[in-house]
Amino acid sequence: MEITPKMIDHLAHLSRLEFSPERKEAIRNDLARMVGFIEKLQEADTSGVEPLLWMSDVKHAWRADELKGSVSREDALRNAPLTDGTYFKVPTVIKK
Repeated sequence: MEITPKMIDHLAHLSRLEFSPERKEAIRNDLARMVGFIEKLQEADTSGVEPLLWMSDVKHAWRADELKGSVSREDALRNAPLTDGTYFKVPTVIKK
């Protein structure tokens, strides 16, 4: 696939970006190298190769759920800029 200056202009328009002519050429060269790499990967014979679902043999390496303590209300409100002693007070966002 050939990356043309028209494609670069179209991508720039879609992303609402503006590039100098030198920068457009650099982007075109970078994209051409990336597309070339993908085309090279597509040449590899992958028939008979199972899709890779996990990077290791361990499928579910999640931590166990453990009940742990929580922060007390006093500790949680200690550094709050404004509080009524029970809740954080914040500026009104939605007016009735």
